[in-house]
Amino acid sequence: MQRRHFLITPSALTLGTAAGALGTLTSSAMAAPGIISSQSPILPRKGKGPRIVICGGGWGGMTAARYLRELIPNSDVVLLERNATFWSGPMSNKWLVDIVGTDFVNRDMLHPANQYGYTLLQTEVMGFERDKKLVRTGHGLIEYDFLILSGGIRNDYEAWFGNDQRAIEYTRTHFPNAYIPNQEMLSLKQKVKNFKGGTLVMTLPPPPQRCPPSPYERACLIAWHIKKNKIPGKIVILDPKPKLAPIGVGYKQAFEELYPDIITHVPNAGVKEVDPFNKQIKTAAGDFKFDDAILMPPHQAADMVWKADLIGKDATTGKPTGWADMHNRLFHAKSDDRVYFVGDLMGAISPQFGHYPKSGHVANFIGKIVAQNIAERVSGKEVVARLPDNLCYMMVNGDPQEEISVKFEYEVDTNGQVNQTQIDMDVRTPDLVKEDFAWINSKFSDFLGT
Repeated sequence: MQRRHFLITPSALTLGTAAGALGTLTSSAMAAPGIISSQSPILPRKGKGPRIVICGGGWGGMTAARYLRELIPNSDVVLLERNATFWSGPMSNKWLVDIVGTDFVNRDMLHPANQYGYTLLQTEVMGFERDKKLVRTGHGLIEYDFLILSGGIRNDYEAWFGNDQRAIEYTRTHFPNAYIPNQEMLSLKQKVKNFKGGTLVMTLPPPPQRCPPSPYERACLIAWHIKKNKIPGKIVILDPKPKLAPIGVGYKQAFEELYPDIITHVPNAGVKEVDPFNKQIKTAAGDFKFDDAILMPPHQAADMVWKADLIGKDATTGKPTGWADMHNRLFHAKSDDRVYFVGDLMGAISPQFGHYPKSGHVANFIGKIVAQNIAERVSGKEVVARLPDNLCYMMVNGDPQEEISVKFEYEVDTNGQVNQTQIDMDVRTPDLVKEDFAWINSKFSDFLGT
């Protein structure tokens, strides 16, 4: 792969407290450009405190950035994010069918950087030199004392197609799932708006996956859109799990009572083969043809964890787990305690339940915990192992607006194992809609600023 070179001024590199927008870098916009390469050091340190670099500006990364600056006032916090703006996964299903507007899920990232005093750089993370404590980005090398990886997930299309890049690209562009905030979100919304009828197939990844109940919410809201607009279409959910979960009873009632002629849920339908060109899918529950589709392959930790060589290995087979190899209570890499993990890319926590739910709520909570743990290390205090909780609201009807919900609580048993208690709120009600919007607004205020 050829390395790109950029014309850039030092002042154009820094976003946040002391600089303007990065935007698209062009030579005409720069007064005195200098030629640097992706191997050139950038972003000189500020202040006398530790330099903490955060890769990924989602729910977890932005939360960690805010609280690190509060807990370690002299810290030099740098947040790296490839997207120009923040897209929220939570609430995006409602956005697909216009229950909330674009300005609700798509937000400015410069405002919180300015408000909380960290540096924001829009760039691509290319790799790491952990022995030298360096991050390689599309704009150059950035040094760190502590590193936080918070890049979310990647779509493991290779599980379906191996190295067939043509099939991968065709699937990604023609049947996007929009579970990674980027241009796919706009593409999927357009797909929903343009759907005129026929069979829409949705594949679900096997656990662990990003926000497990959300594909069912998406199916309900698209079904509501189909019902409201009298579109002659149906939705087939190909679910690798043996039953609807979580919030199984609530979703089962929604499917049967609200959308009996639209939604078909097929359990034990693990994908065996996908032919995107001929619109066919072979599963353990049978073969299916479709007119259109939302194809979600298995999920894995974001590319940056693989590039950092910090993916875990199965103790029995020695094969990659697909998720970060981390301390299950302190969230740093087992092989490198200067590297922390926040959010959906995290590895397993407990043999009782596996992974923490890969949700925005958990990412926000872990972002705070990691910030506290790093602050404790910097100040020489004992590092305290803390537990998160989780809360998810899911809309199942658009008119009247009704939601169901699930809550997760955690405790440590006498053997030091983290145990999970799941509490489903299966009765759909407008009251949960009010709670949902109060919850999301409080979270947005927490890391996006006021």
